[in-house]
Amino acid sequence: MSIRTIETTLIFLLLGLALRAQSVVGTWRTIDDNTGEAKSLVKIYKEGDRVYGKVIKLLREHPSTAICSKCTDERKDQPIVGMVVMKDMKQDGRYWRGGNILDPEKGRVYTCKIWLAPDNPDKLYVRGYIGPFFRTQNWYRVE
Repeated sequence: MSIRTIETTLIFLLLGLALRAQSVVGTWRTIDDNTGEAKSLVKIYKEGDRVYGKVIKLLREHPSTAICSKCTDERKDQPIVGMVVMKDMKQDGRYWRGGNILDPEKGRVYTCKIWLAPDNPDKLYVRGYIGPFFRTQNWYRVE
């Protein structure tokens, strides 16, 4: 392999990593607001022009006993692992908004906005709203 081929391959590899780092798509570790402990892994994925988030692993509860008992929609009494908790988020500049997010512990659905921290593409701000009130969580990229 020539030096030129190696340089070209390295450039494409670095560009790919840089583009991935600027995307919300990936696996994110969620943090409990009360304890500060890691809570779950959520995989954010893209379908068309929208992104969705699905719980892929619980880090504190046993998956076989964790169900959404307080949910009031079709997710009621369904297992939390595998559950889509973020829906229909559409990109608007540096933000993704227009969709919603479910808190399985409370069974509440919130209007949602997410965005990458400007100084750290491995930190995601996740903000849930009910009317003018909101709460923001920090999620951290796993992959």
